[in-house]
Amino acid sequence: MNTIGKSLRLTLFGASHDSFVGCSIDGLPAGYAVSEEDIENDLALRRPAAGIGTARHEDDIPAVSGLQNGCTTGAPVVITFANSDVRSEEYAASERVPRPGHADYPAFCKYGPAFDVRGGSFFSGRMTAPLVAAGGLLRGLLAVNGIYVGSYVTQIGHVEDTGSYTPDEIFRVSRTNPLRAMSAGLEMQMRAEILAAKSDGDSVGGAVRCVASGLPAGLGEPFFDSLDGEISRAVFSVPGIKGVSFGEGFAAASLRGSENNDQYECSCESSPSGAVRLSSNHSGGILGGMANGAPVVMDAVFKPTPSISRPQHSVNLVTLENTEISVHGRHDACIAPRGAIAVEAMMIFTIADMLFRGGYLCRR
Repeated sequence: MNTIGKSLRLTLFGASHDSFVGCSIDGLPAGYAVSEEDIENDLALRRPAAGIGTARHEDDIPAVSGLQNGCTTGAPVVITFANSDVRSEEYAASERVPRPGHADYPAFCKYGPAFDVRGGSFFSGRMTAPLVAAGGLLRGLLAVNGIYVGSYVTQIGHVEDTGSYTPDEIFRVSRTNPLRAMSAGLEMQMRAEILAAKSDGDSVGGAVRCVASGLPAGLGEPFFDSLDGEISRAVFSVPGIKGVSFGEGFAAASLRGSENNDQYECSCESSPSGAVRLSSNHSGGILGGMANGAPVVMDAVFKPTPSISRPQHSVNLVTLENTEISVHGRHDACIAPRGAIAVEAMMIFTIADMLFRGGYLCRR
């Protein structure tokens, strides 16, 4: 279904080439001051970058209802975006020939010929606009409670960032360039990787690391509403995501327990009460489905953009004959740089929902 969350409920509606896309957020307390600047700053990170992004242009100025004098009223907050720059004729062939790598064929099997294939319909990356706006709207709710969420691109194609960064460095640096890279050198290498794929009529995948600091130890609702499980569920809703891991992730398979365990120590010198802290963070900030006090560190992998101009094999669903299709139109050669802020948004929403569920935040 199109709704996620329990104490906070996020519902997505619309489609890529429909008149608009949007979302509603239900469960916010009355009197929460919404920062339009946070929403705009996050949406700016989703916009295409010159040279490497799609030529589709949307102003992405959201219409927000459910507020009075800039504050929530207790009613659902509704955010909508008009779809003004659409070229539906480019998708005429896809009505009978499914595009490889897209949801066209399974959607046709599920919904039949009534499915609106234009622009990928509600499977499109266009649907991340309201997700990002929702994250921007909720960012301040976390910040007043000392929780901050940021992300950066760790890999595009064969270019990989193997550096280690503090949450503060990530929050400060990764928003300074459109590639969401942590250095000017990496930005140049990643840009070259994208442009090389684009010149071949192809695309390339990428990976994003999302970090959340300041979470209270114990946040999470085991067994089946674990913090990492709920974050994963939300992040997998972002179009193009094919893998999610926390901390060492799959690399833990090659480690011993003595290497993977995060040992505890008392930070008595910095806290009179003797706060407990971890000497490392192989767990990615989560143990037993609960936050353990260290930053939550999650890696998410984006597949290569499936819309490529190189000819590919497909089937005509009307005649059931083999054919070829070449996807034209305006598409990113890599979706990871713009997708990073959508991953952040879903992390923000999930943490906010879990804070309400666990009683860390209340509606009064």
